[in-house]
Amino acid sequence: MNTSRHPPLRLGILGCANIARQFARDVAPSRLVRIVAVASRDAAKAQAFAARYGIARAHASYDALLDDDALDAIYIPLPNSLHAQWAIRAAQRGRHVLCEKPLATGLDEARSMFDAARQHGVMLLEAYPWWFQPQTAALLGLLHGDAIGSVRLVQASFGFTLRDPDGTNIRSIPALGGGALMDAGCYCLSLIRLAIAGTPQRVHASARNAASGVDIATTATLHYADGAVAQMSCAMDMALHRQAVIVGGDGVITTEFLNHTAEPGPRHPWGYVPSQLRVRRRGSDLFETVASPTGSGFRFAADAFAAVVAARDFAAVERAAQASLDIAAMIEAIVTSARSGAAVELSPGRR
Repeated sequence: MNTSRHPPLRLGILGCANIARQFARDVAPSRLVRIVAVASRDAAKAQAFAARYGIARAHASYDALLDDDALDAIYIPLPNSLHAQWAIRAAQRGRHVLCEKPLATGLDEARSMFDAARQHGVMLLEAYPWWFQPQTAALLGLLHGDAIGSVRLVQASFGFTLRDPDGTNIRSIPALGGGALMDAGCYCLSLIRLAIAGTPQRVHASARNAASGVDIATTATLHYADGAVAQMSCAMDMALHRQAVIVGGDGVITTEFLNHTAEPGPRHPWGYVPSQLRVRRRGSDLFETVASPTGSGFRFAADAFAAVVAARDFAAVERAAQASLDIAAMIEAIVTSARSGAAVELSPGRR
């Protein structure tokens, strides 16, 4: 898609958290996106953020940012529990919205967010950075090109160690939508949804919870109508790992599906590392490595968002919306199953 004839998307950042700083740093070189404003409930923090990243305007409230008529779109890196509220407010003011994952804390919230975007004629896109990596396009090419046959099994795992002795990290706070499933497990579900379209028929999950009530670790098995099975695990008290295996009737794909990637060689200044995608194709006994361009998933996501906004490609956003709603339905089913200890049935088309 040629977007060179369109002016850059004028973007405002709603909040100054660490992820917002990474986003601003990585998106700064883009020719498709220009970050022109930032907001914080602390005016001094917004001003310092703007000065550090060369942003023209700093606002002392989120509403002030939404009322900034020089903006086309908003990026939301707020805690999970605030996504729906501010995405809906942004849509009501006619701003397109790029929202950090997970889009919402529940399926009804996600529906309300997309309803607001449609009602006000704007685009809402959930920002899983790895979705926009060139490696993911290569992965889709393998799946859609029948390199491994019909997908029969997906196993996805993502874990890390959260060091939060005083319990102040947002991942440790239930009211802010914390927990391993919301922070890491949603990534596994986003890969499962990419490999197997739609929602499962049945979900059975278990969780290990912290004293605060958030899940420290969650595992789930998802059963699909065609017999395919997906397994996911996520944790906040394990060594860092992020990997997936997709098994078809005739071949296998393995991937790390990282958000941000780098070429092999000297240490990347921001800690980005190479991500491997391998395939054993139909009829082969050997794995081959599939190479792809590397870079920041934040940059790839922002540029992709700018491209669909410039082209007014609402059909592409609707396809992404269907995936986001399916992921929200899976998260909800996993939470329900983990709490009850029983399997949860999902009705057809549950989204």
